[in-house]
Amino acid sequence: MPTLPLATQKEMTFSHGTAIGLGTRWEGGQYCAILTRLGLVGCGIYDTRIAAQFGQAVAICRGTPARPLVEPEDLLEALVRELTPQAEALGVRLGMTGREAVEAMLRAGENAVG
Repeated sequence: MPTLPLATQKEMTFSHGTAIGLGTRWEGGQYCAILTRLGLVGCGIYDTRIAAQFGQAVAICRGTPARPLVEPEDLLEALVRELTPQAEALGVRLGMTGREAVEAMLRAGENAVG
């Protein structure tokens, strides 16, 4: 009998607040993300062009075959290689670590109305 994919969700604490970490695995693949109130930091499976069209703040970190991004914690030290204009407006920059990008989104969320 085939096994079901594995999906985990956990609360993650940062200096500027809390986010939700997601990790999903299936036979032959995986993805992960850290969700904040205003946007997400994720692995390369996400398409920033589509996210930007929908007005979403998304920052992408890239893994390698030797060091894939599987769990949300894997994103923390990985570098942001792609982002939407909406993520940039929140203070996210290319070359930041995933942790720095999450902190920028959380900081922006502290100042957001609503």
